[in-house]
Amino acid sequence: MEIIDYKKWSNKATEWGSNYLLDLKNKPVRPNIEPGSVASLLPNTPPEEAEDPELIFSDFEKIVPNAMTHWQHPRFFAYFPSNASVASIVAEQLVNTIAAQCMLWQTSPAATEIEEVMIQWLRSALGLPKYFSGTIHDAATTATLSAVLTMRELALNHKGLEQGLFEQKPLRIYSSAQTHSSIDKAVRLSGIGQNNLVKIKTDDNFAMRSDLLEEAILDDIANDLKPAGIIICIGGTSIGAFDDVKSIIKIAKKYKLYTHVDAAWAGSAMICPEYRLLWKGVEEADSIVFNPHKWLGAQADCSVQFLSNPTAQINTLGLRPDYLQTLEQDEVTNFNEWTIPLGRRFRALKLWFLLRAYGLKGLREIIRNHIKWVEELEEKLNSDSKFKVITNSRLALFTFQYVPVGEDANQATEELLKRINNDGTIYLTQTTHEGKFVIRMTAGQFYCTREDIMTVYEVLKKLT
Repeated sequence: MEIIDYKKWSNKATEWGSNYLLDLKNKPVRPNIEPGSVASLLPNTPPEEAEDPELIFSDFEKIVPNAMTHWQHPRFFAYFPSNASVASIVAEQLVNTIAAQCMLWQTSPAATEIEEVMIQWLRSALGLPKYFSGTIHDAATTATLSAVLTMRELALNHKGLEQGLFEQKPLRIYSSAQTHSSIDKAVRLSGIGQNNLVKIKTDDNFAMRSDLLEEAILDDIANDLKPAGIIICIGGTSIGAFDDVKSIIKIAKKYKLYTHVDAAWAGSAMICPEYRLLWKGVEEADSIVFNPHKWLGAQADCSVQFLSNPTAQINTLGLRPDYLQTLEQDEVTNFNEWTIPLGRRFRALKLWFLLRAYGLKGLREIIRNHIKWVEELEEKLNSDSKFKVITNSRLALFTFQYVPVGEDANQATEELLKRINNDGTIYLTQTTHEGKFVIRMTAGQFYCTREDIMTVYEVLKKLT
């Protein structure tokens, strides 16, 4: 393909994409295929000669779509959704065409400055104070690792970057047992080590117990260990647990500990003022992460980290050799110094497009509808003796079991989940909660409707 061919094949891809999205509701959400079946259709070696674009596109149509789990399907209720609104898709097409490497202001002035403004827009949309700045990462995992590395360096007076962790007191990071595995990964990769992630027990509402948190901090200090930071859970992946932000940050400030709020999924709901009680006190946090690609319609990857003061993170992650200097421009923002990779994509454009294309009013309506419809589905399961709701709706997430009389509920629920996903009409996933195998039900796909969500109950009735 040459540049002259770009228009033809871009138009063909757009036409295919439009037909795909319009017909998606008629497809199974997840393919019923065996591992290795796609690879077996591909040659073992790359071609020596250029191939006809017609053949390439034809092979794509034959091989790829029917072997994909369709994350944009309106009946995708697994994990958390990874949304791609039409406005975001169009923006990404433009970004892919420009194909900029947005590591410095001078390599991408528009990308840098639009990112700065989009952080302001989102800060305002979520009701955060004006002193928060921030940046866009690929995923919440990266944002959390950035925060943990910052915790490490603050605790070591920035000696870790040059001296390493040798001969230093063991550092301690605190979180609840409801936090995502990305917290574990961040602590491992930071060099602090899994054994130094202290998971605090939760209360009856599955929130971190602040009294036990303070006890753990005091015990560590008494044992010559060094507390470094606290990670606060807002909308845990398993059951949607929420920590009491205000009480935890009060303890953090008492012991001068850096705080990072993981609101990867639930943070999007905070564009609705009525849900902000769920993270009351968040304005005192040092770092907050949320993923617009989970519930706001910005396709992956797009994870926003707010920072009350970015200096500590820039001092931790920033590195400016001579060849990255911006000559005669000392005051510009170079976002590569705020994040782990040097290379950066122009992620802010899709935020600019979608916030303008739907407005906060339209996005709030989508989120409120998802929450309302999920609660309605939960009520249906509550009224059916075949099912038992295990954890109630937290925003748009609840869990349940299949409890047929005389059968083991864990086994029966697992077998039901297999039947559900083999059926293909909907897609659900599982978690383990207090020893119970439960099915998670969460909605958030950008174009799903009440009918799509109520289909869950129809499928459950059909398969039981």
